Amino acid sequence: MVRRMKIAAAALALFTFTAASAPAGSGAGETRPIVVEVYTSQGCASCFAANQMAAKVAQKPGVLLLSFPVTYWDMFGWKDTLANEDNTRRQKAYASALHRGGVYTPQMIVDGVKDVPAAREDAVSYALTLASMTRDDGQTPDVDTPAVARRDGPSDAVFVAAMRVKTPMRAAWSVPVQATKRPDDLRVVIERAPDAARRSNVDATVWVFRVRSTAQVKVGGGENNGRTISYRNVVTNIANVGRWRGEPLAISVPKAGNKLPAHDSIAVVVQQSGYGRVLGATMVNNATFYAPW
Repeated sequence: MVRRMKIAAAALALFTFTAASAPAGSGAGETRPIVVEVYTSQGCASCFAANQMAAKVAQKPGVLLLSFPVTYWDMFGWKDTLANEDNTRRQKAYASALHRGGVYTPQMIVDGVKDVPAAREDAVSYALTLASMTRDDGQTPDVDTPAVARRDGPSDAVFVAAMRVKTPMRAAWSVPVQATKRPDDLRVVIERAPDAARRSNVDATVWVFRVRSTAQVKVGGGENNGRTISYRNVVTNIANVGRWRGEPLAISVPKAGNKLPAHDSIAVVVQQSGYGRVLGATMVNNATFYAPW
């Protein structure tokens, strides 16, 4: 049994790390990226490994990774230099939406619907595989049914042979999202939802995350005292810029000037009910580091 579980985990990892092939954008004709949110703290010992895992995930094609440093570890000997209360509030909102008893670090939330311990590679690979199936096959996998690994033919290639589904194709869909920099603003365009989706209750929040693409912090106290933590795509500001009800929508996001923390990229995420399934997403990278968007 243990050996079969290890083979299944290896199959999931192989499937996950080779399945996605699209860039982290969802304009017309592109596949929507899988949105991965990582909640960590500089004061949390196991978060060091989670940040290393996040760096690996961020390099995967077809994934939009965002790091959210939180504040509730600040009382334990070290104040997180990148954390902010908006990130903490977002994680607490997820705890309610996902029916969790509370918040924890390190936590990874995949496409708004599945959370796993962010430092466990097997759990992360499994969650990304489920998200890829939902996005690409239009089906919601049964997360309570383990995957089955098998070998095909004489080769050593391992495949995920079966994974039951419990929701038909109409349950999963995505919408193209485009974000374009202009001299005075960022223009966000969200296309029309599929006909079947518009007959349901589409009520999504359009989130804009201002992002610092890389950061390094030397920790001077707490459980990670003396360690240098490397980050990818640290969220420095969260803004709710509108609601999308399934019809075409264009939003103008003005420049932020110098009032907001430094950032060099912007992620746009369209999310059902604010903290539900991700319906669309894209990332815009600025030409100049710390550009004042």
